[in-house]
Amino acid sequence: MAGHSQFKNIMHRKGAQDRKRASVFTKIGREIQVAARSGLPDPAANPRLRTAITAARKAGMPKDNIDRAIARGSGEGGGEALEELRYEGYGPGGVAVIVEVLSDNRNRTAAELRTLFNKGNGTLGDTNAVSFLFDRCGEMTFDATTADAETMFEAAADAGANDCQTSATEHTITTDPDALSQVREMLETRFGESTRSGLVWRAQSAEPPTEPETLARFLESLDDHDDVQDVWVNTDLSALEQVS
Repeated sequence: MAGHSQFKNIMHRKGAQDRKRASVFTKIGREIQVAARSGLPDPAANPRLRTAITAARKAGMPKDNIDRAIARGSGEGGGEALEELRYEGYGPGGVAVIVEVLSDNRNRTAAELRTLFNKGNGTLGDTNAVSFLFDRCGEMTFDATTADAETMFEAAADAGANDCQTSATEHTITTDPDALSQVREMLETRFGESTRSGLVWRAQSAEPPTEPETLARFLESLDDHDDVQDVWVNTDLSALEQVS
């Protein structure tokens, strides 16, 4: 998809994705549909679609579901028209929140998100209410087994990336938004398909949350909403790994 938030990564490790398989399939199916509509329906010529299909396969989404989503996006078989929208506000403890959605009814989605923010002791704001606290970046990841850290760092630098960070599980390459496609093409030519790629919001600073349990419940409520694709916050979410 367009890029996983840290909360999604945490919830995946906690097993939440397996418990909400139908919701995951809905979200990925919508991303496939929009990706197919925004470019060619051929994944070989459409990096966004290719990444979405990779995510679908990783989640265990049946091939028939993938094919139907591509067909809807390319104008076959009907399907709702989806808009890419961004909502911004503050969550519990004053945490800045950016929510990216794919919606077939922006009025309904806005009303439902406002309710979730209110229930979560937060406030849904206007456009650009908190985005100034984040940087817009291109980001892609490769499995850590793809190459050693030094090789990947040098390759990313040669391709024009801004940074490359390596963890025990993956390499994360950051680019300027306009450079994402070029860097991705160069690195995928050398190392094969990336595991994720897209535009993300990176917080300029991140302090520990003052209300981790409340924040975890709030973020999970957002993640449970079928329209929500990604959630970005300007706080250190490592504390949420300990929240049951």
